[in-house]
Amino acid sequence: MNENQITAYRAQLTEALRALDRSDARGASGQKTVELDQQAVGRLSRMDALQNQAMARATGARRAAQRTRIHAALARLDASEFGYCEDCGEDIPIGRLDLDPCVTKCINCASG
Repeated sequence: MNENQITAYRAQLTEALRALDRSDARGASGQKTVELDQQAVGRLSRMDALQNQAMARATGARRAAQRTRIHAALARLDASEFGYCEDCGEDIPIGRLDLDPCVTKCINCASG
């Protein structure tokens, strides 16, 4: 893998982190505690609010997991270990890395 490809992957991963930060900022209000609103229609409104809160929290958890994967990929870039399968040590094909630069295994090892 050449230096231009490494630079491109680093930029892609950094932009993905920025996008996650923007999404977190937008989704923060949905994760707040649901308060009882006397003006709302009733029990169904509260159930709907609780369901929306649960979905916002699940989305936040998925973003946190993706952020962890991105930081791990950036660490592999810094350690010159990016692009190598963690199981067999072979090169991960560029096409696979283009689809998801966070992958850690070649297709053979990932498929079992």
